[in-house]
Amino acid sequence: MPQPSMPLDRIRLELNDLDKQLLKLLSERRTLSLEVAKSKVETSKPVRDASREQELLVKLIKMGQNDFDLDAQYITKLFHTIIEDSVLLQQSYLQNLANPKLARKPLARVAFLGSRGSYSHLASREYFSRKNTELVELNCAGFKEVLNTVESGHADYGVLPIENTSSGSINEVYDLLQHTNLYLVGEVTLPIEHCLLASSDVPLEQVKTLYSHPQPHAQCSEFISHLKGVALETCASTADAMRIVKDLGRDDVAAIGNSQSGKLYGLQPIKGDIANQTENHTRFILVARKAVEVSLQIPAKTTLIMSTDQTAGSLVECLLVFKRFQINMTKLESRPIMGNPWEEMFYIDLECHLESEHMQAALTELTALTRQIKVLGCYPSENIKATQVKLEG
Repeated sequence: MPQPSMPLDRIRLELNDLDKQLLKLLSERRTLSLEVAKSKVETSKPVRDASREQELLVKLIKMGQNDFDLDAQYITKLFHTIIEDSVLLQQSYLQNLANPKLARKPLARVAFLGSRGSYSHLASREYFSRKNTELVELNCAGFKEVLNTVESGHADYGVLPIENTSSGSINEVYDLLQHTNLYLVGEVTLPIEHCLLASSDVPLEQVKTLYSHPQPHAQCSEFISHLKGVALETCASTADAMRIVKDLGRDDVAAIGNSQSGKLYGLQPIKGDIANQTENHTRFILVARKAVEVSLQIPAKTTLIMSTDQTAGSLVECLLVFKRFQINMTKLESRPIMGNPWEEMFYIDLECHLESEHMQAALTELTALTRQIKVLGCYPSENIKATQVKLEG
């Protein structure tokens, strides 16, 4: 006969106890990760050691399978998260050493698009949650206002969306970066989880007007195309769209936004997962009046803009410079130069530290090849690449 199962209450108590032990162990591991960062200050070793990470993950996978009957995919996913946290923690420590004045600032004034609950607002909180910094939040009506608020000194940082995995580049932001004196000092990528929000749990076919920012409209175009007789209204942000729906208080209007943000406005999700792509992410950049010092021990990105001669092969010649110095380019975006018809400005993201030998040599060559070149900023790369391990089976 099968053994009688444990009472549910007892099972839950044991699970609670195990969860507490897990949290304690994770905290202890974080403390040791910080000690690793301190030791790397003395040895000047880089934060990431790919071979060490691979070796560790392979060992953990084998141990988990052989000793604890745990699935390899489960172990890999779990430790990717743990390794990512360790890398970010060490990067933050080294960055604080490189920028002592910023590290001593317990308060940061941050300008972002829209009201509380907008995706820009969520991105600013996500970024600074890693910095143990208290925020003064300044909401703005447009991207230009975000930049103006930082340029005028009323904010220390501005948060701007720059590209989305579904709708692509946000051209208005790229165009504004041509004319600002601000520096790029950071980045954060936020998963975008669009849903349809209304003041009550109304049937989908009852909605006649849909409010949102143009970007979510584009990112949810396939879903919207199946809605019959629905008018689209654009707003400055998803938060403004939610506020409008709340203020109207009608059953025939809805907004596209984040379900958690919708709770701030008393709205209910009536349809989830409406984005064109399941994996929908937006990358945000942080701008400030002063550049940050980036530790040479951490992965960094450099963003620059340049214009080339209007001759055949001029852009290719510039791009070959990056290939020659083995600098990986993660983004190339062209935008028209205002006032110069048919001329383009190229925005380039590079996985390379500005002060590295390769980057400095590449800039020297590019200066001779381009009509104009400007570095917008060098900043820590906070999109941590997962450790690569081949899984069998």
